[in-house]
Amino acid sequence: MTAKPETDEEMAAIRVSGTVTAWNNTIPLYDYDPAWPAQYEREAAKIRSALGEGAVLLEHVGSTSIPGMCAKPVLDILLSVANPADEDAYVPALTAAGFRLHLREPDWYEHRVMKGDAPLVNLHVLPADCPEIARMVGFRDRCRAHPEEFELYRSTKRELAGRVWRHVQHYANAKSEVVEAIIGRALAGAE
Repeated sequence: MTAKPETDEEMAAIRVSGTVTAWNNTIPLYDYDPAWPAQYEREAAKIRSALGEGAVLLEHVGSTSIPGMCAKPVLDILLSVANPADEDAYVPALTAAGFRLHLREPDWYEHRVMKGDAPLVNLHVLPADCPEIARMVGFRDRCRAHPEEFELYRSTKRELAGRVWRHVQHYANAKSEVVEAIIGRALAGAE
């Protein structure tokens, strides 16, 4: 896995839309909302309708996909397509469905992020053969199935969210050690 952006310049380099604006605040976390799974299903149906068989895989990932987990109220959706670099194959259809291309990371599995606004969505686009898919789904499933992993992640999030962060990405980066440990146990099949 490559390093995630840290500096304003690194964040600006991958951004397609919007500007890099300093956050300089704590991170608001919300109690789990039981409406999140239904919101995901509506967004997934919209994506499938827009892309048809071009949507190789769709998964609800991230904190909003883990029942009981506190989270920023933003759905993380994982979309696998044949080739994320071939933006003409999916970006226009998803734009027509209400998403906008936000980030482009060609050096990290050709990762793209598209944003949705109602509800707030981070749509992560990766290639079908990408190892990051197993990592993201494994993390989610491990936190769902193992109360000790759930609590480790939740307590880490709460502790870090109370700090002031220049950018929300810095908060996400600060969780990396715990997230990587949980992913490692998930991929190893540790009980």
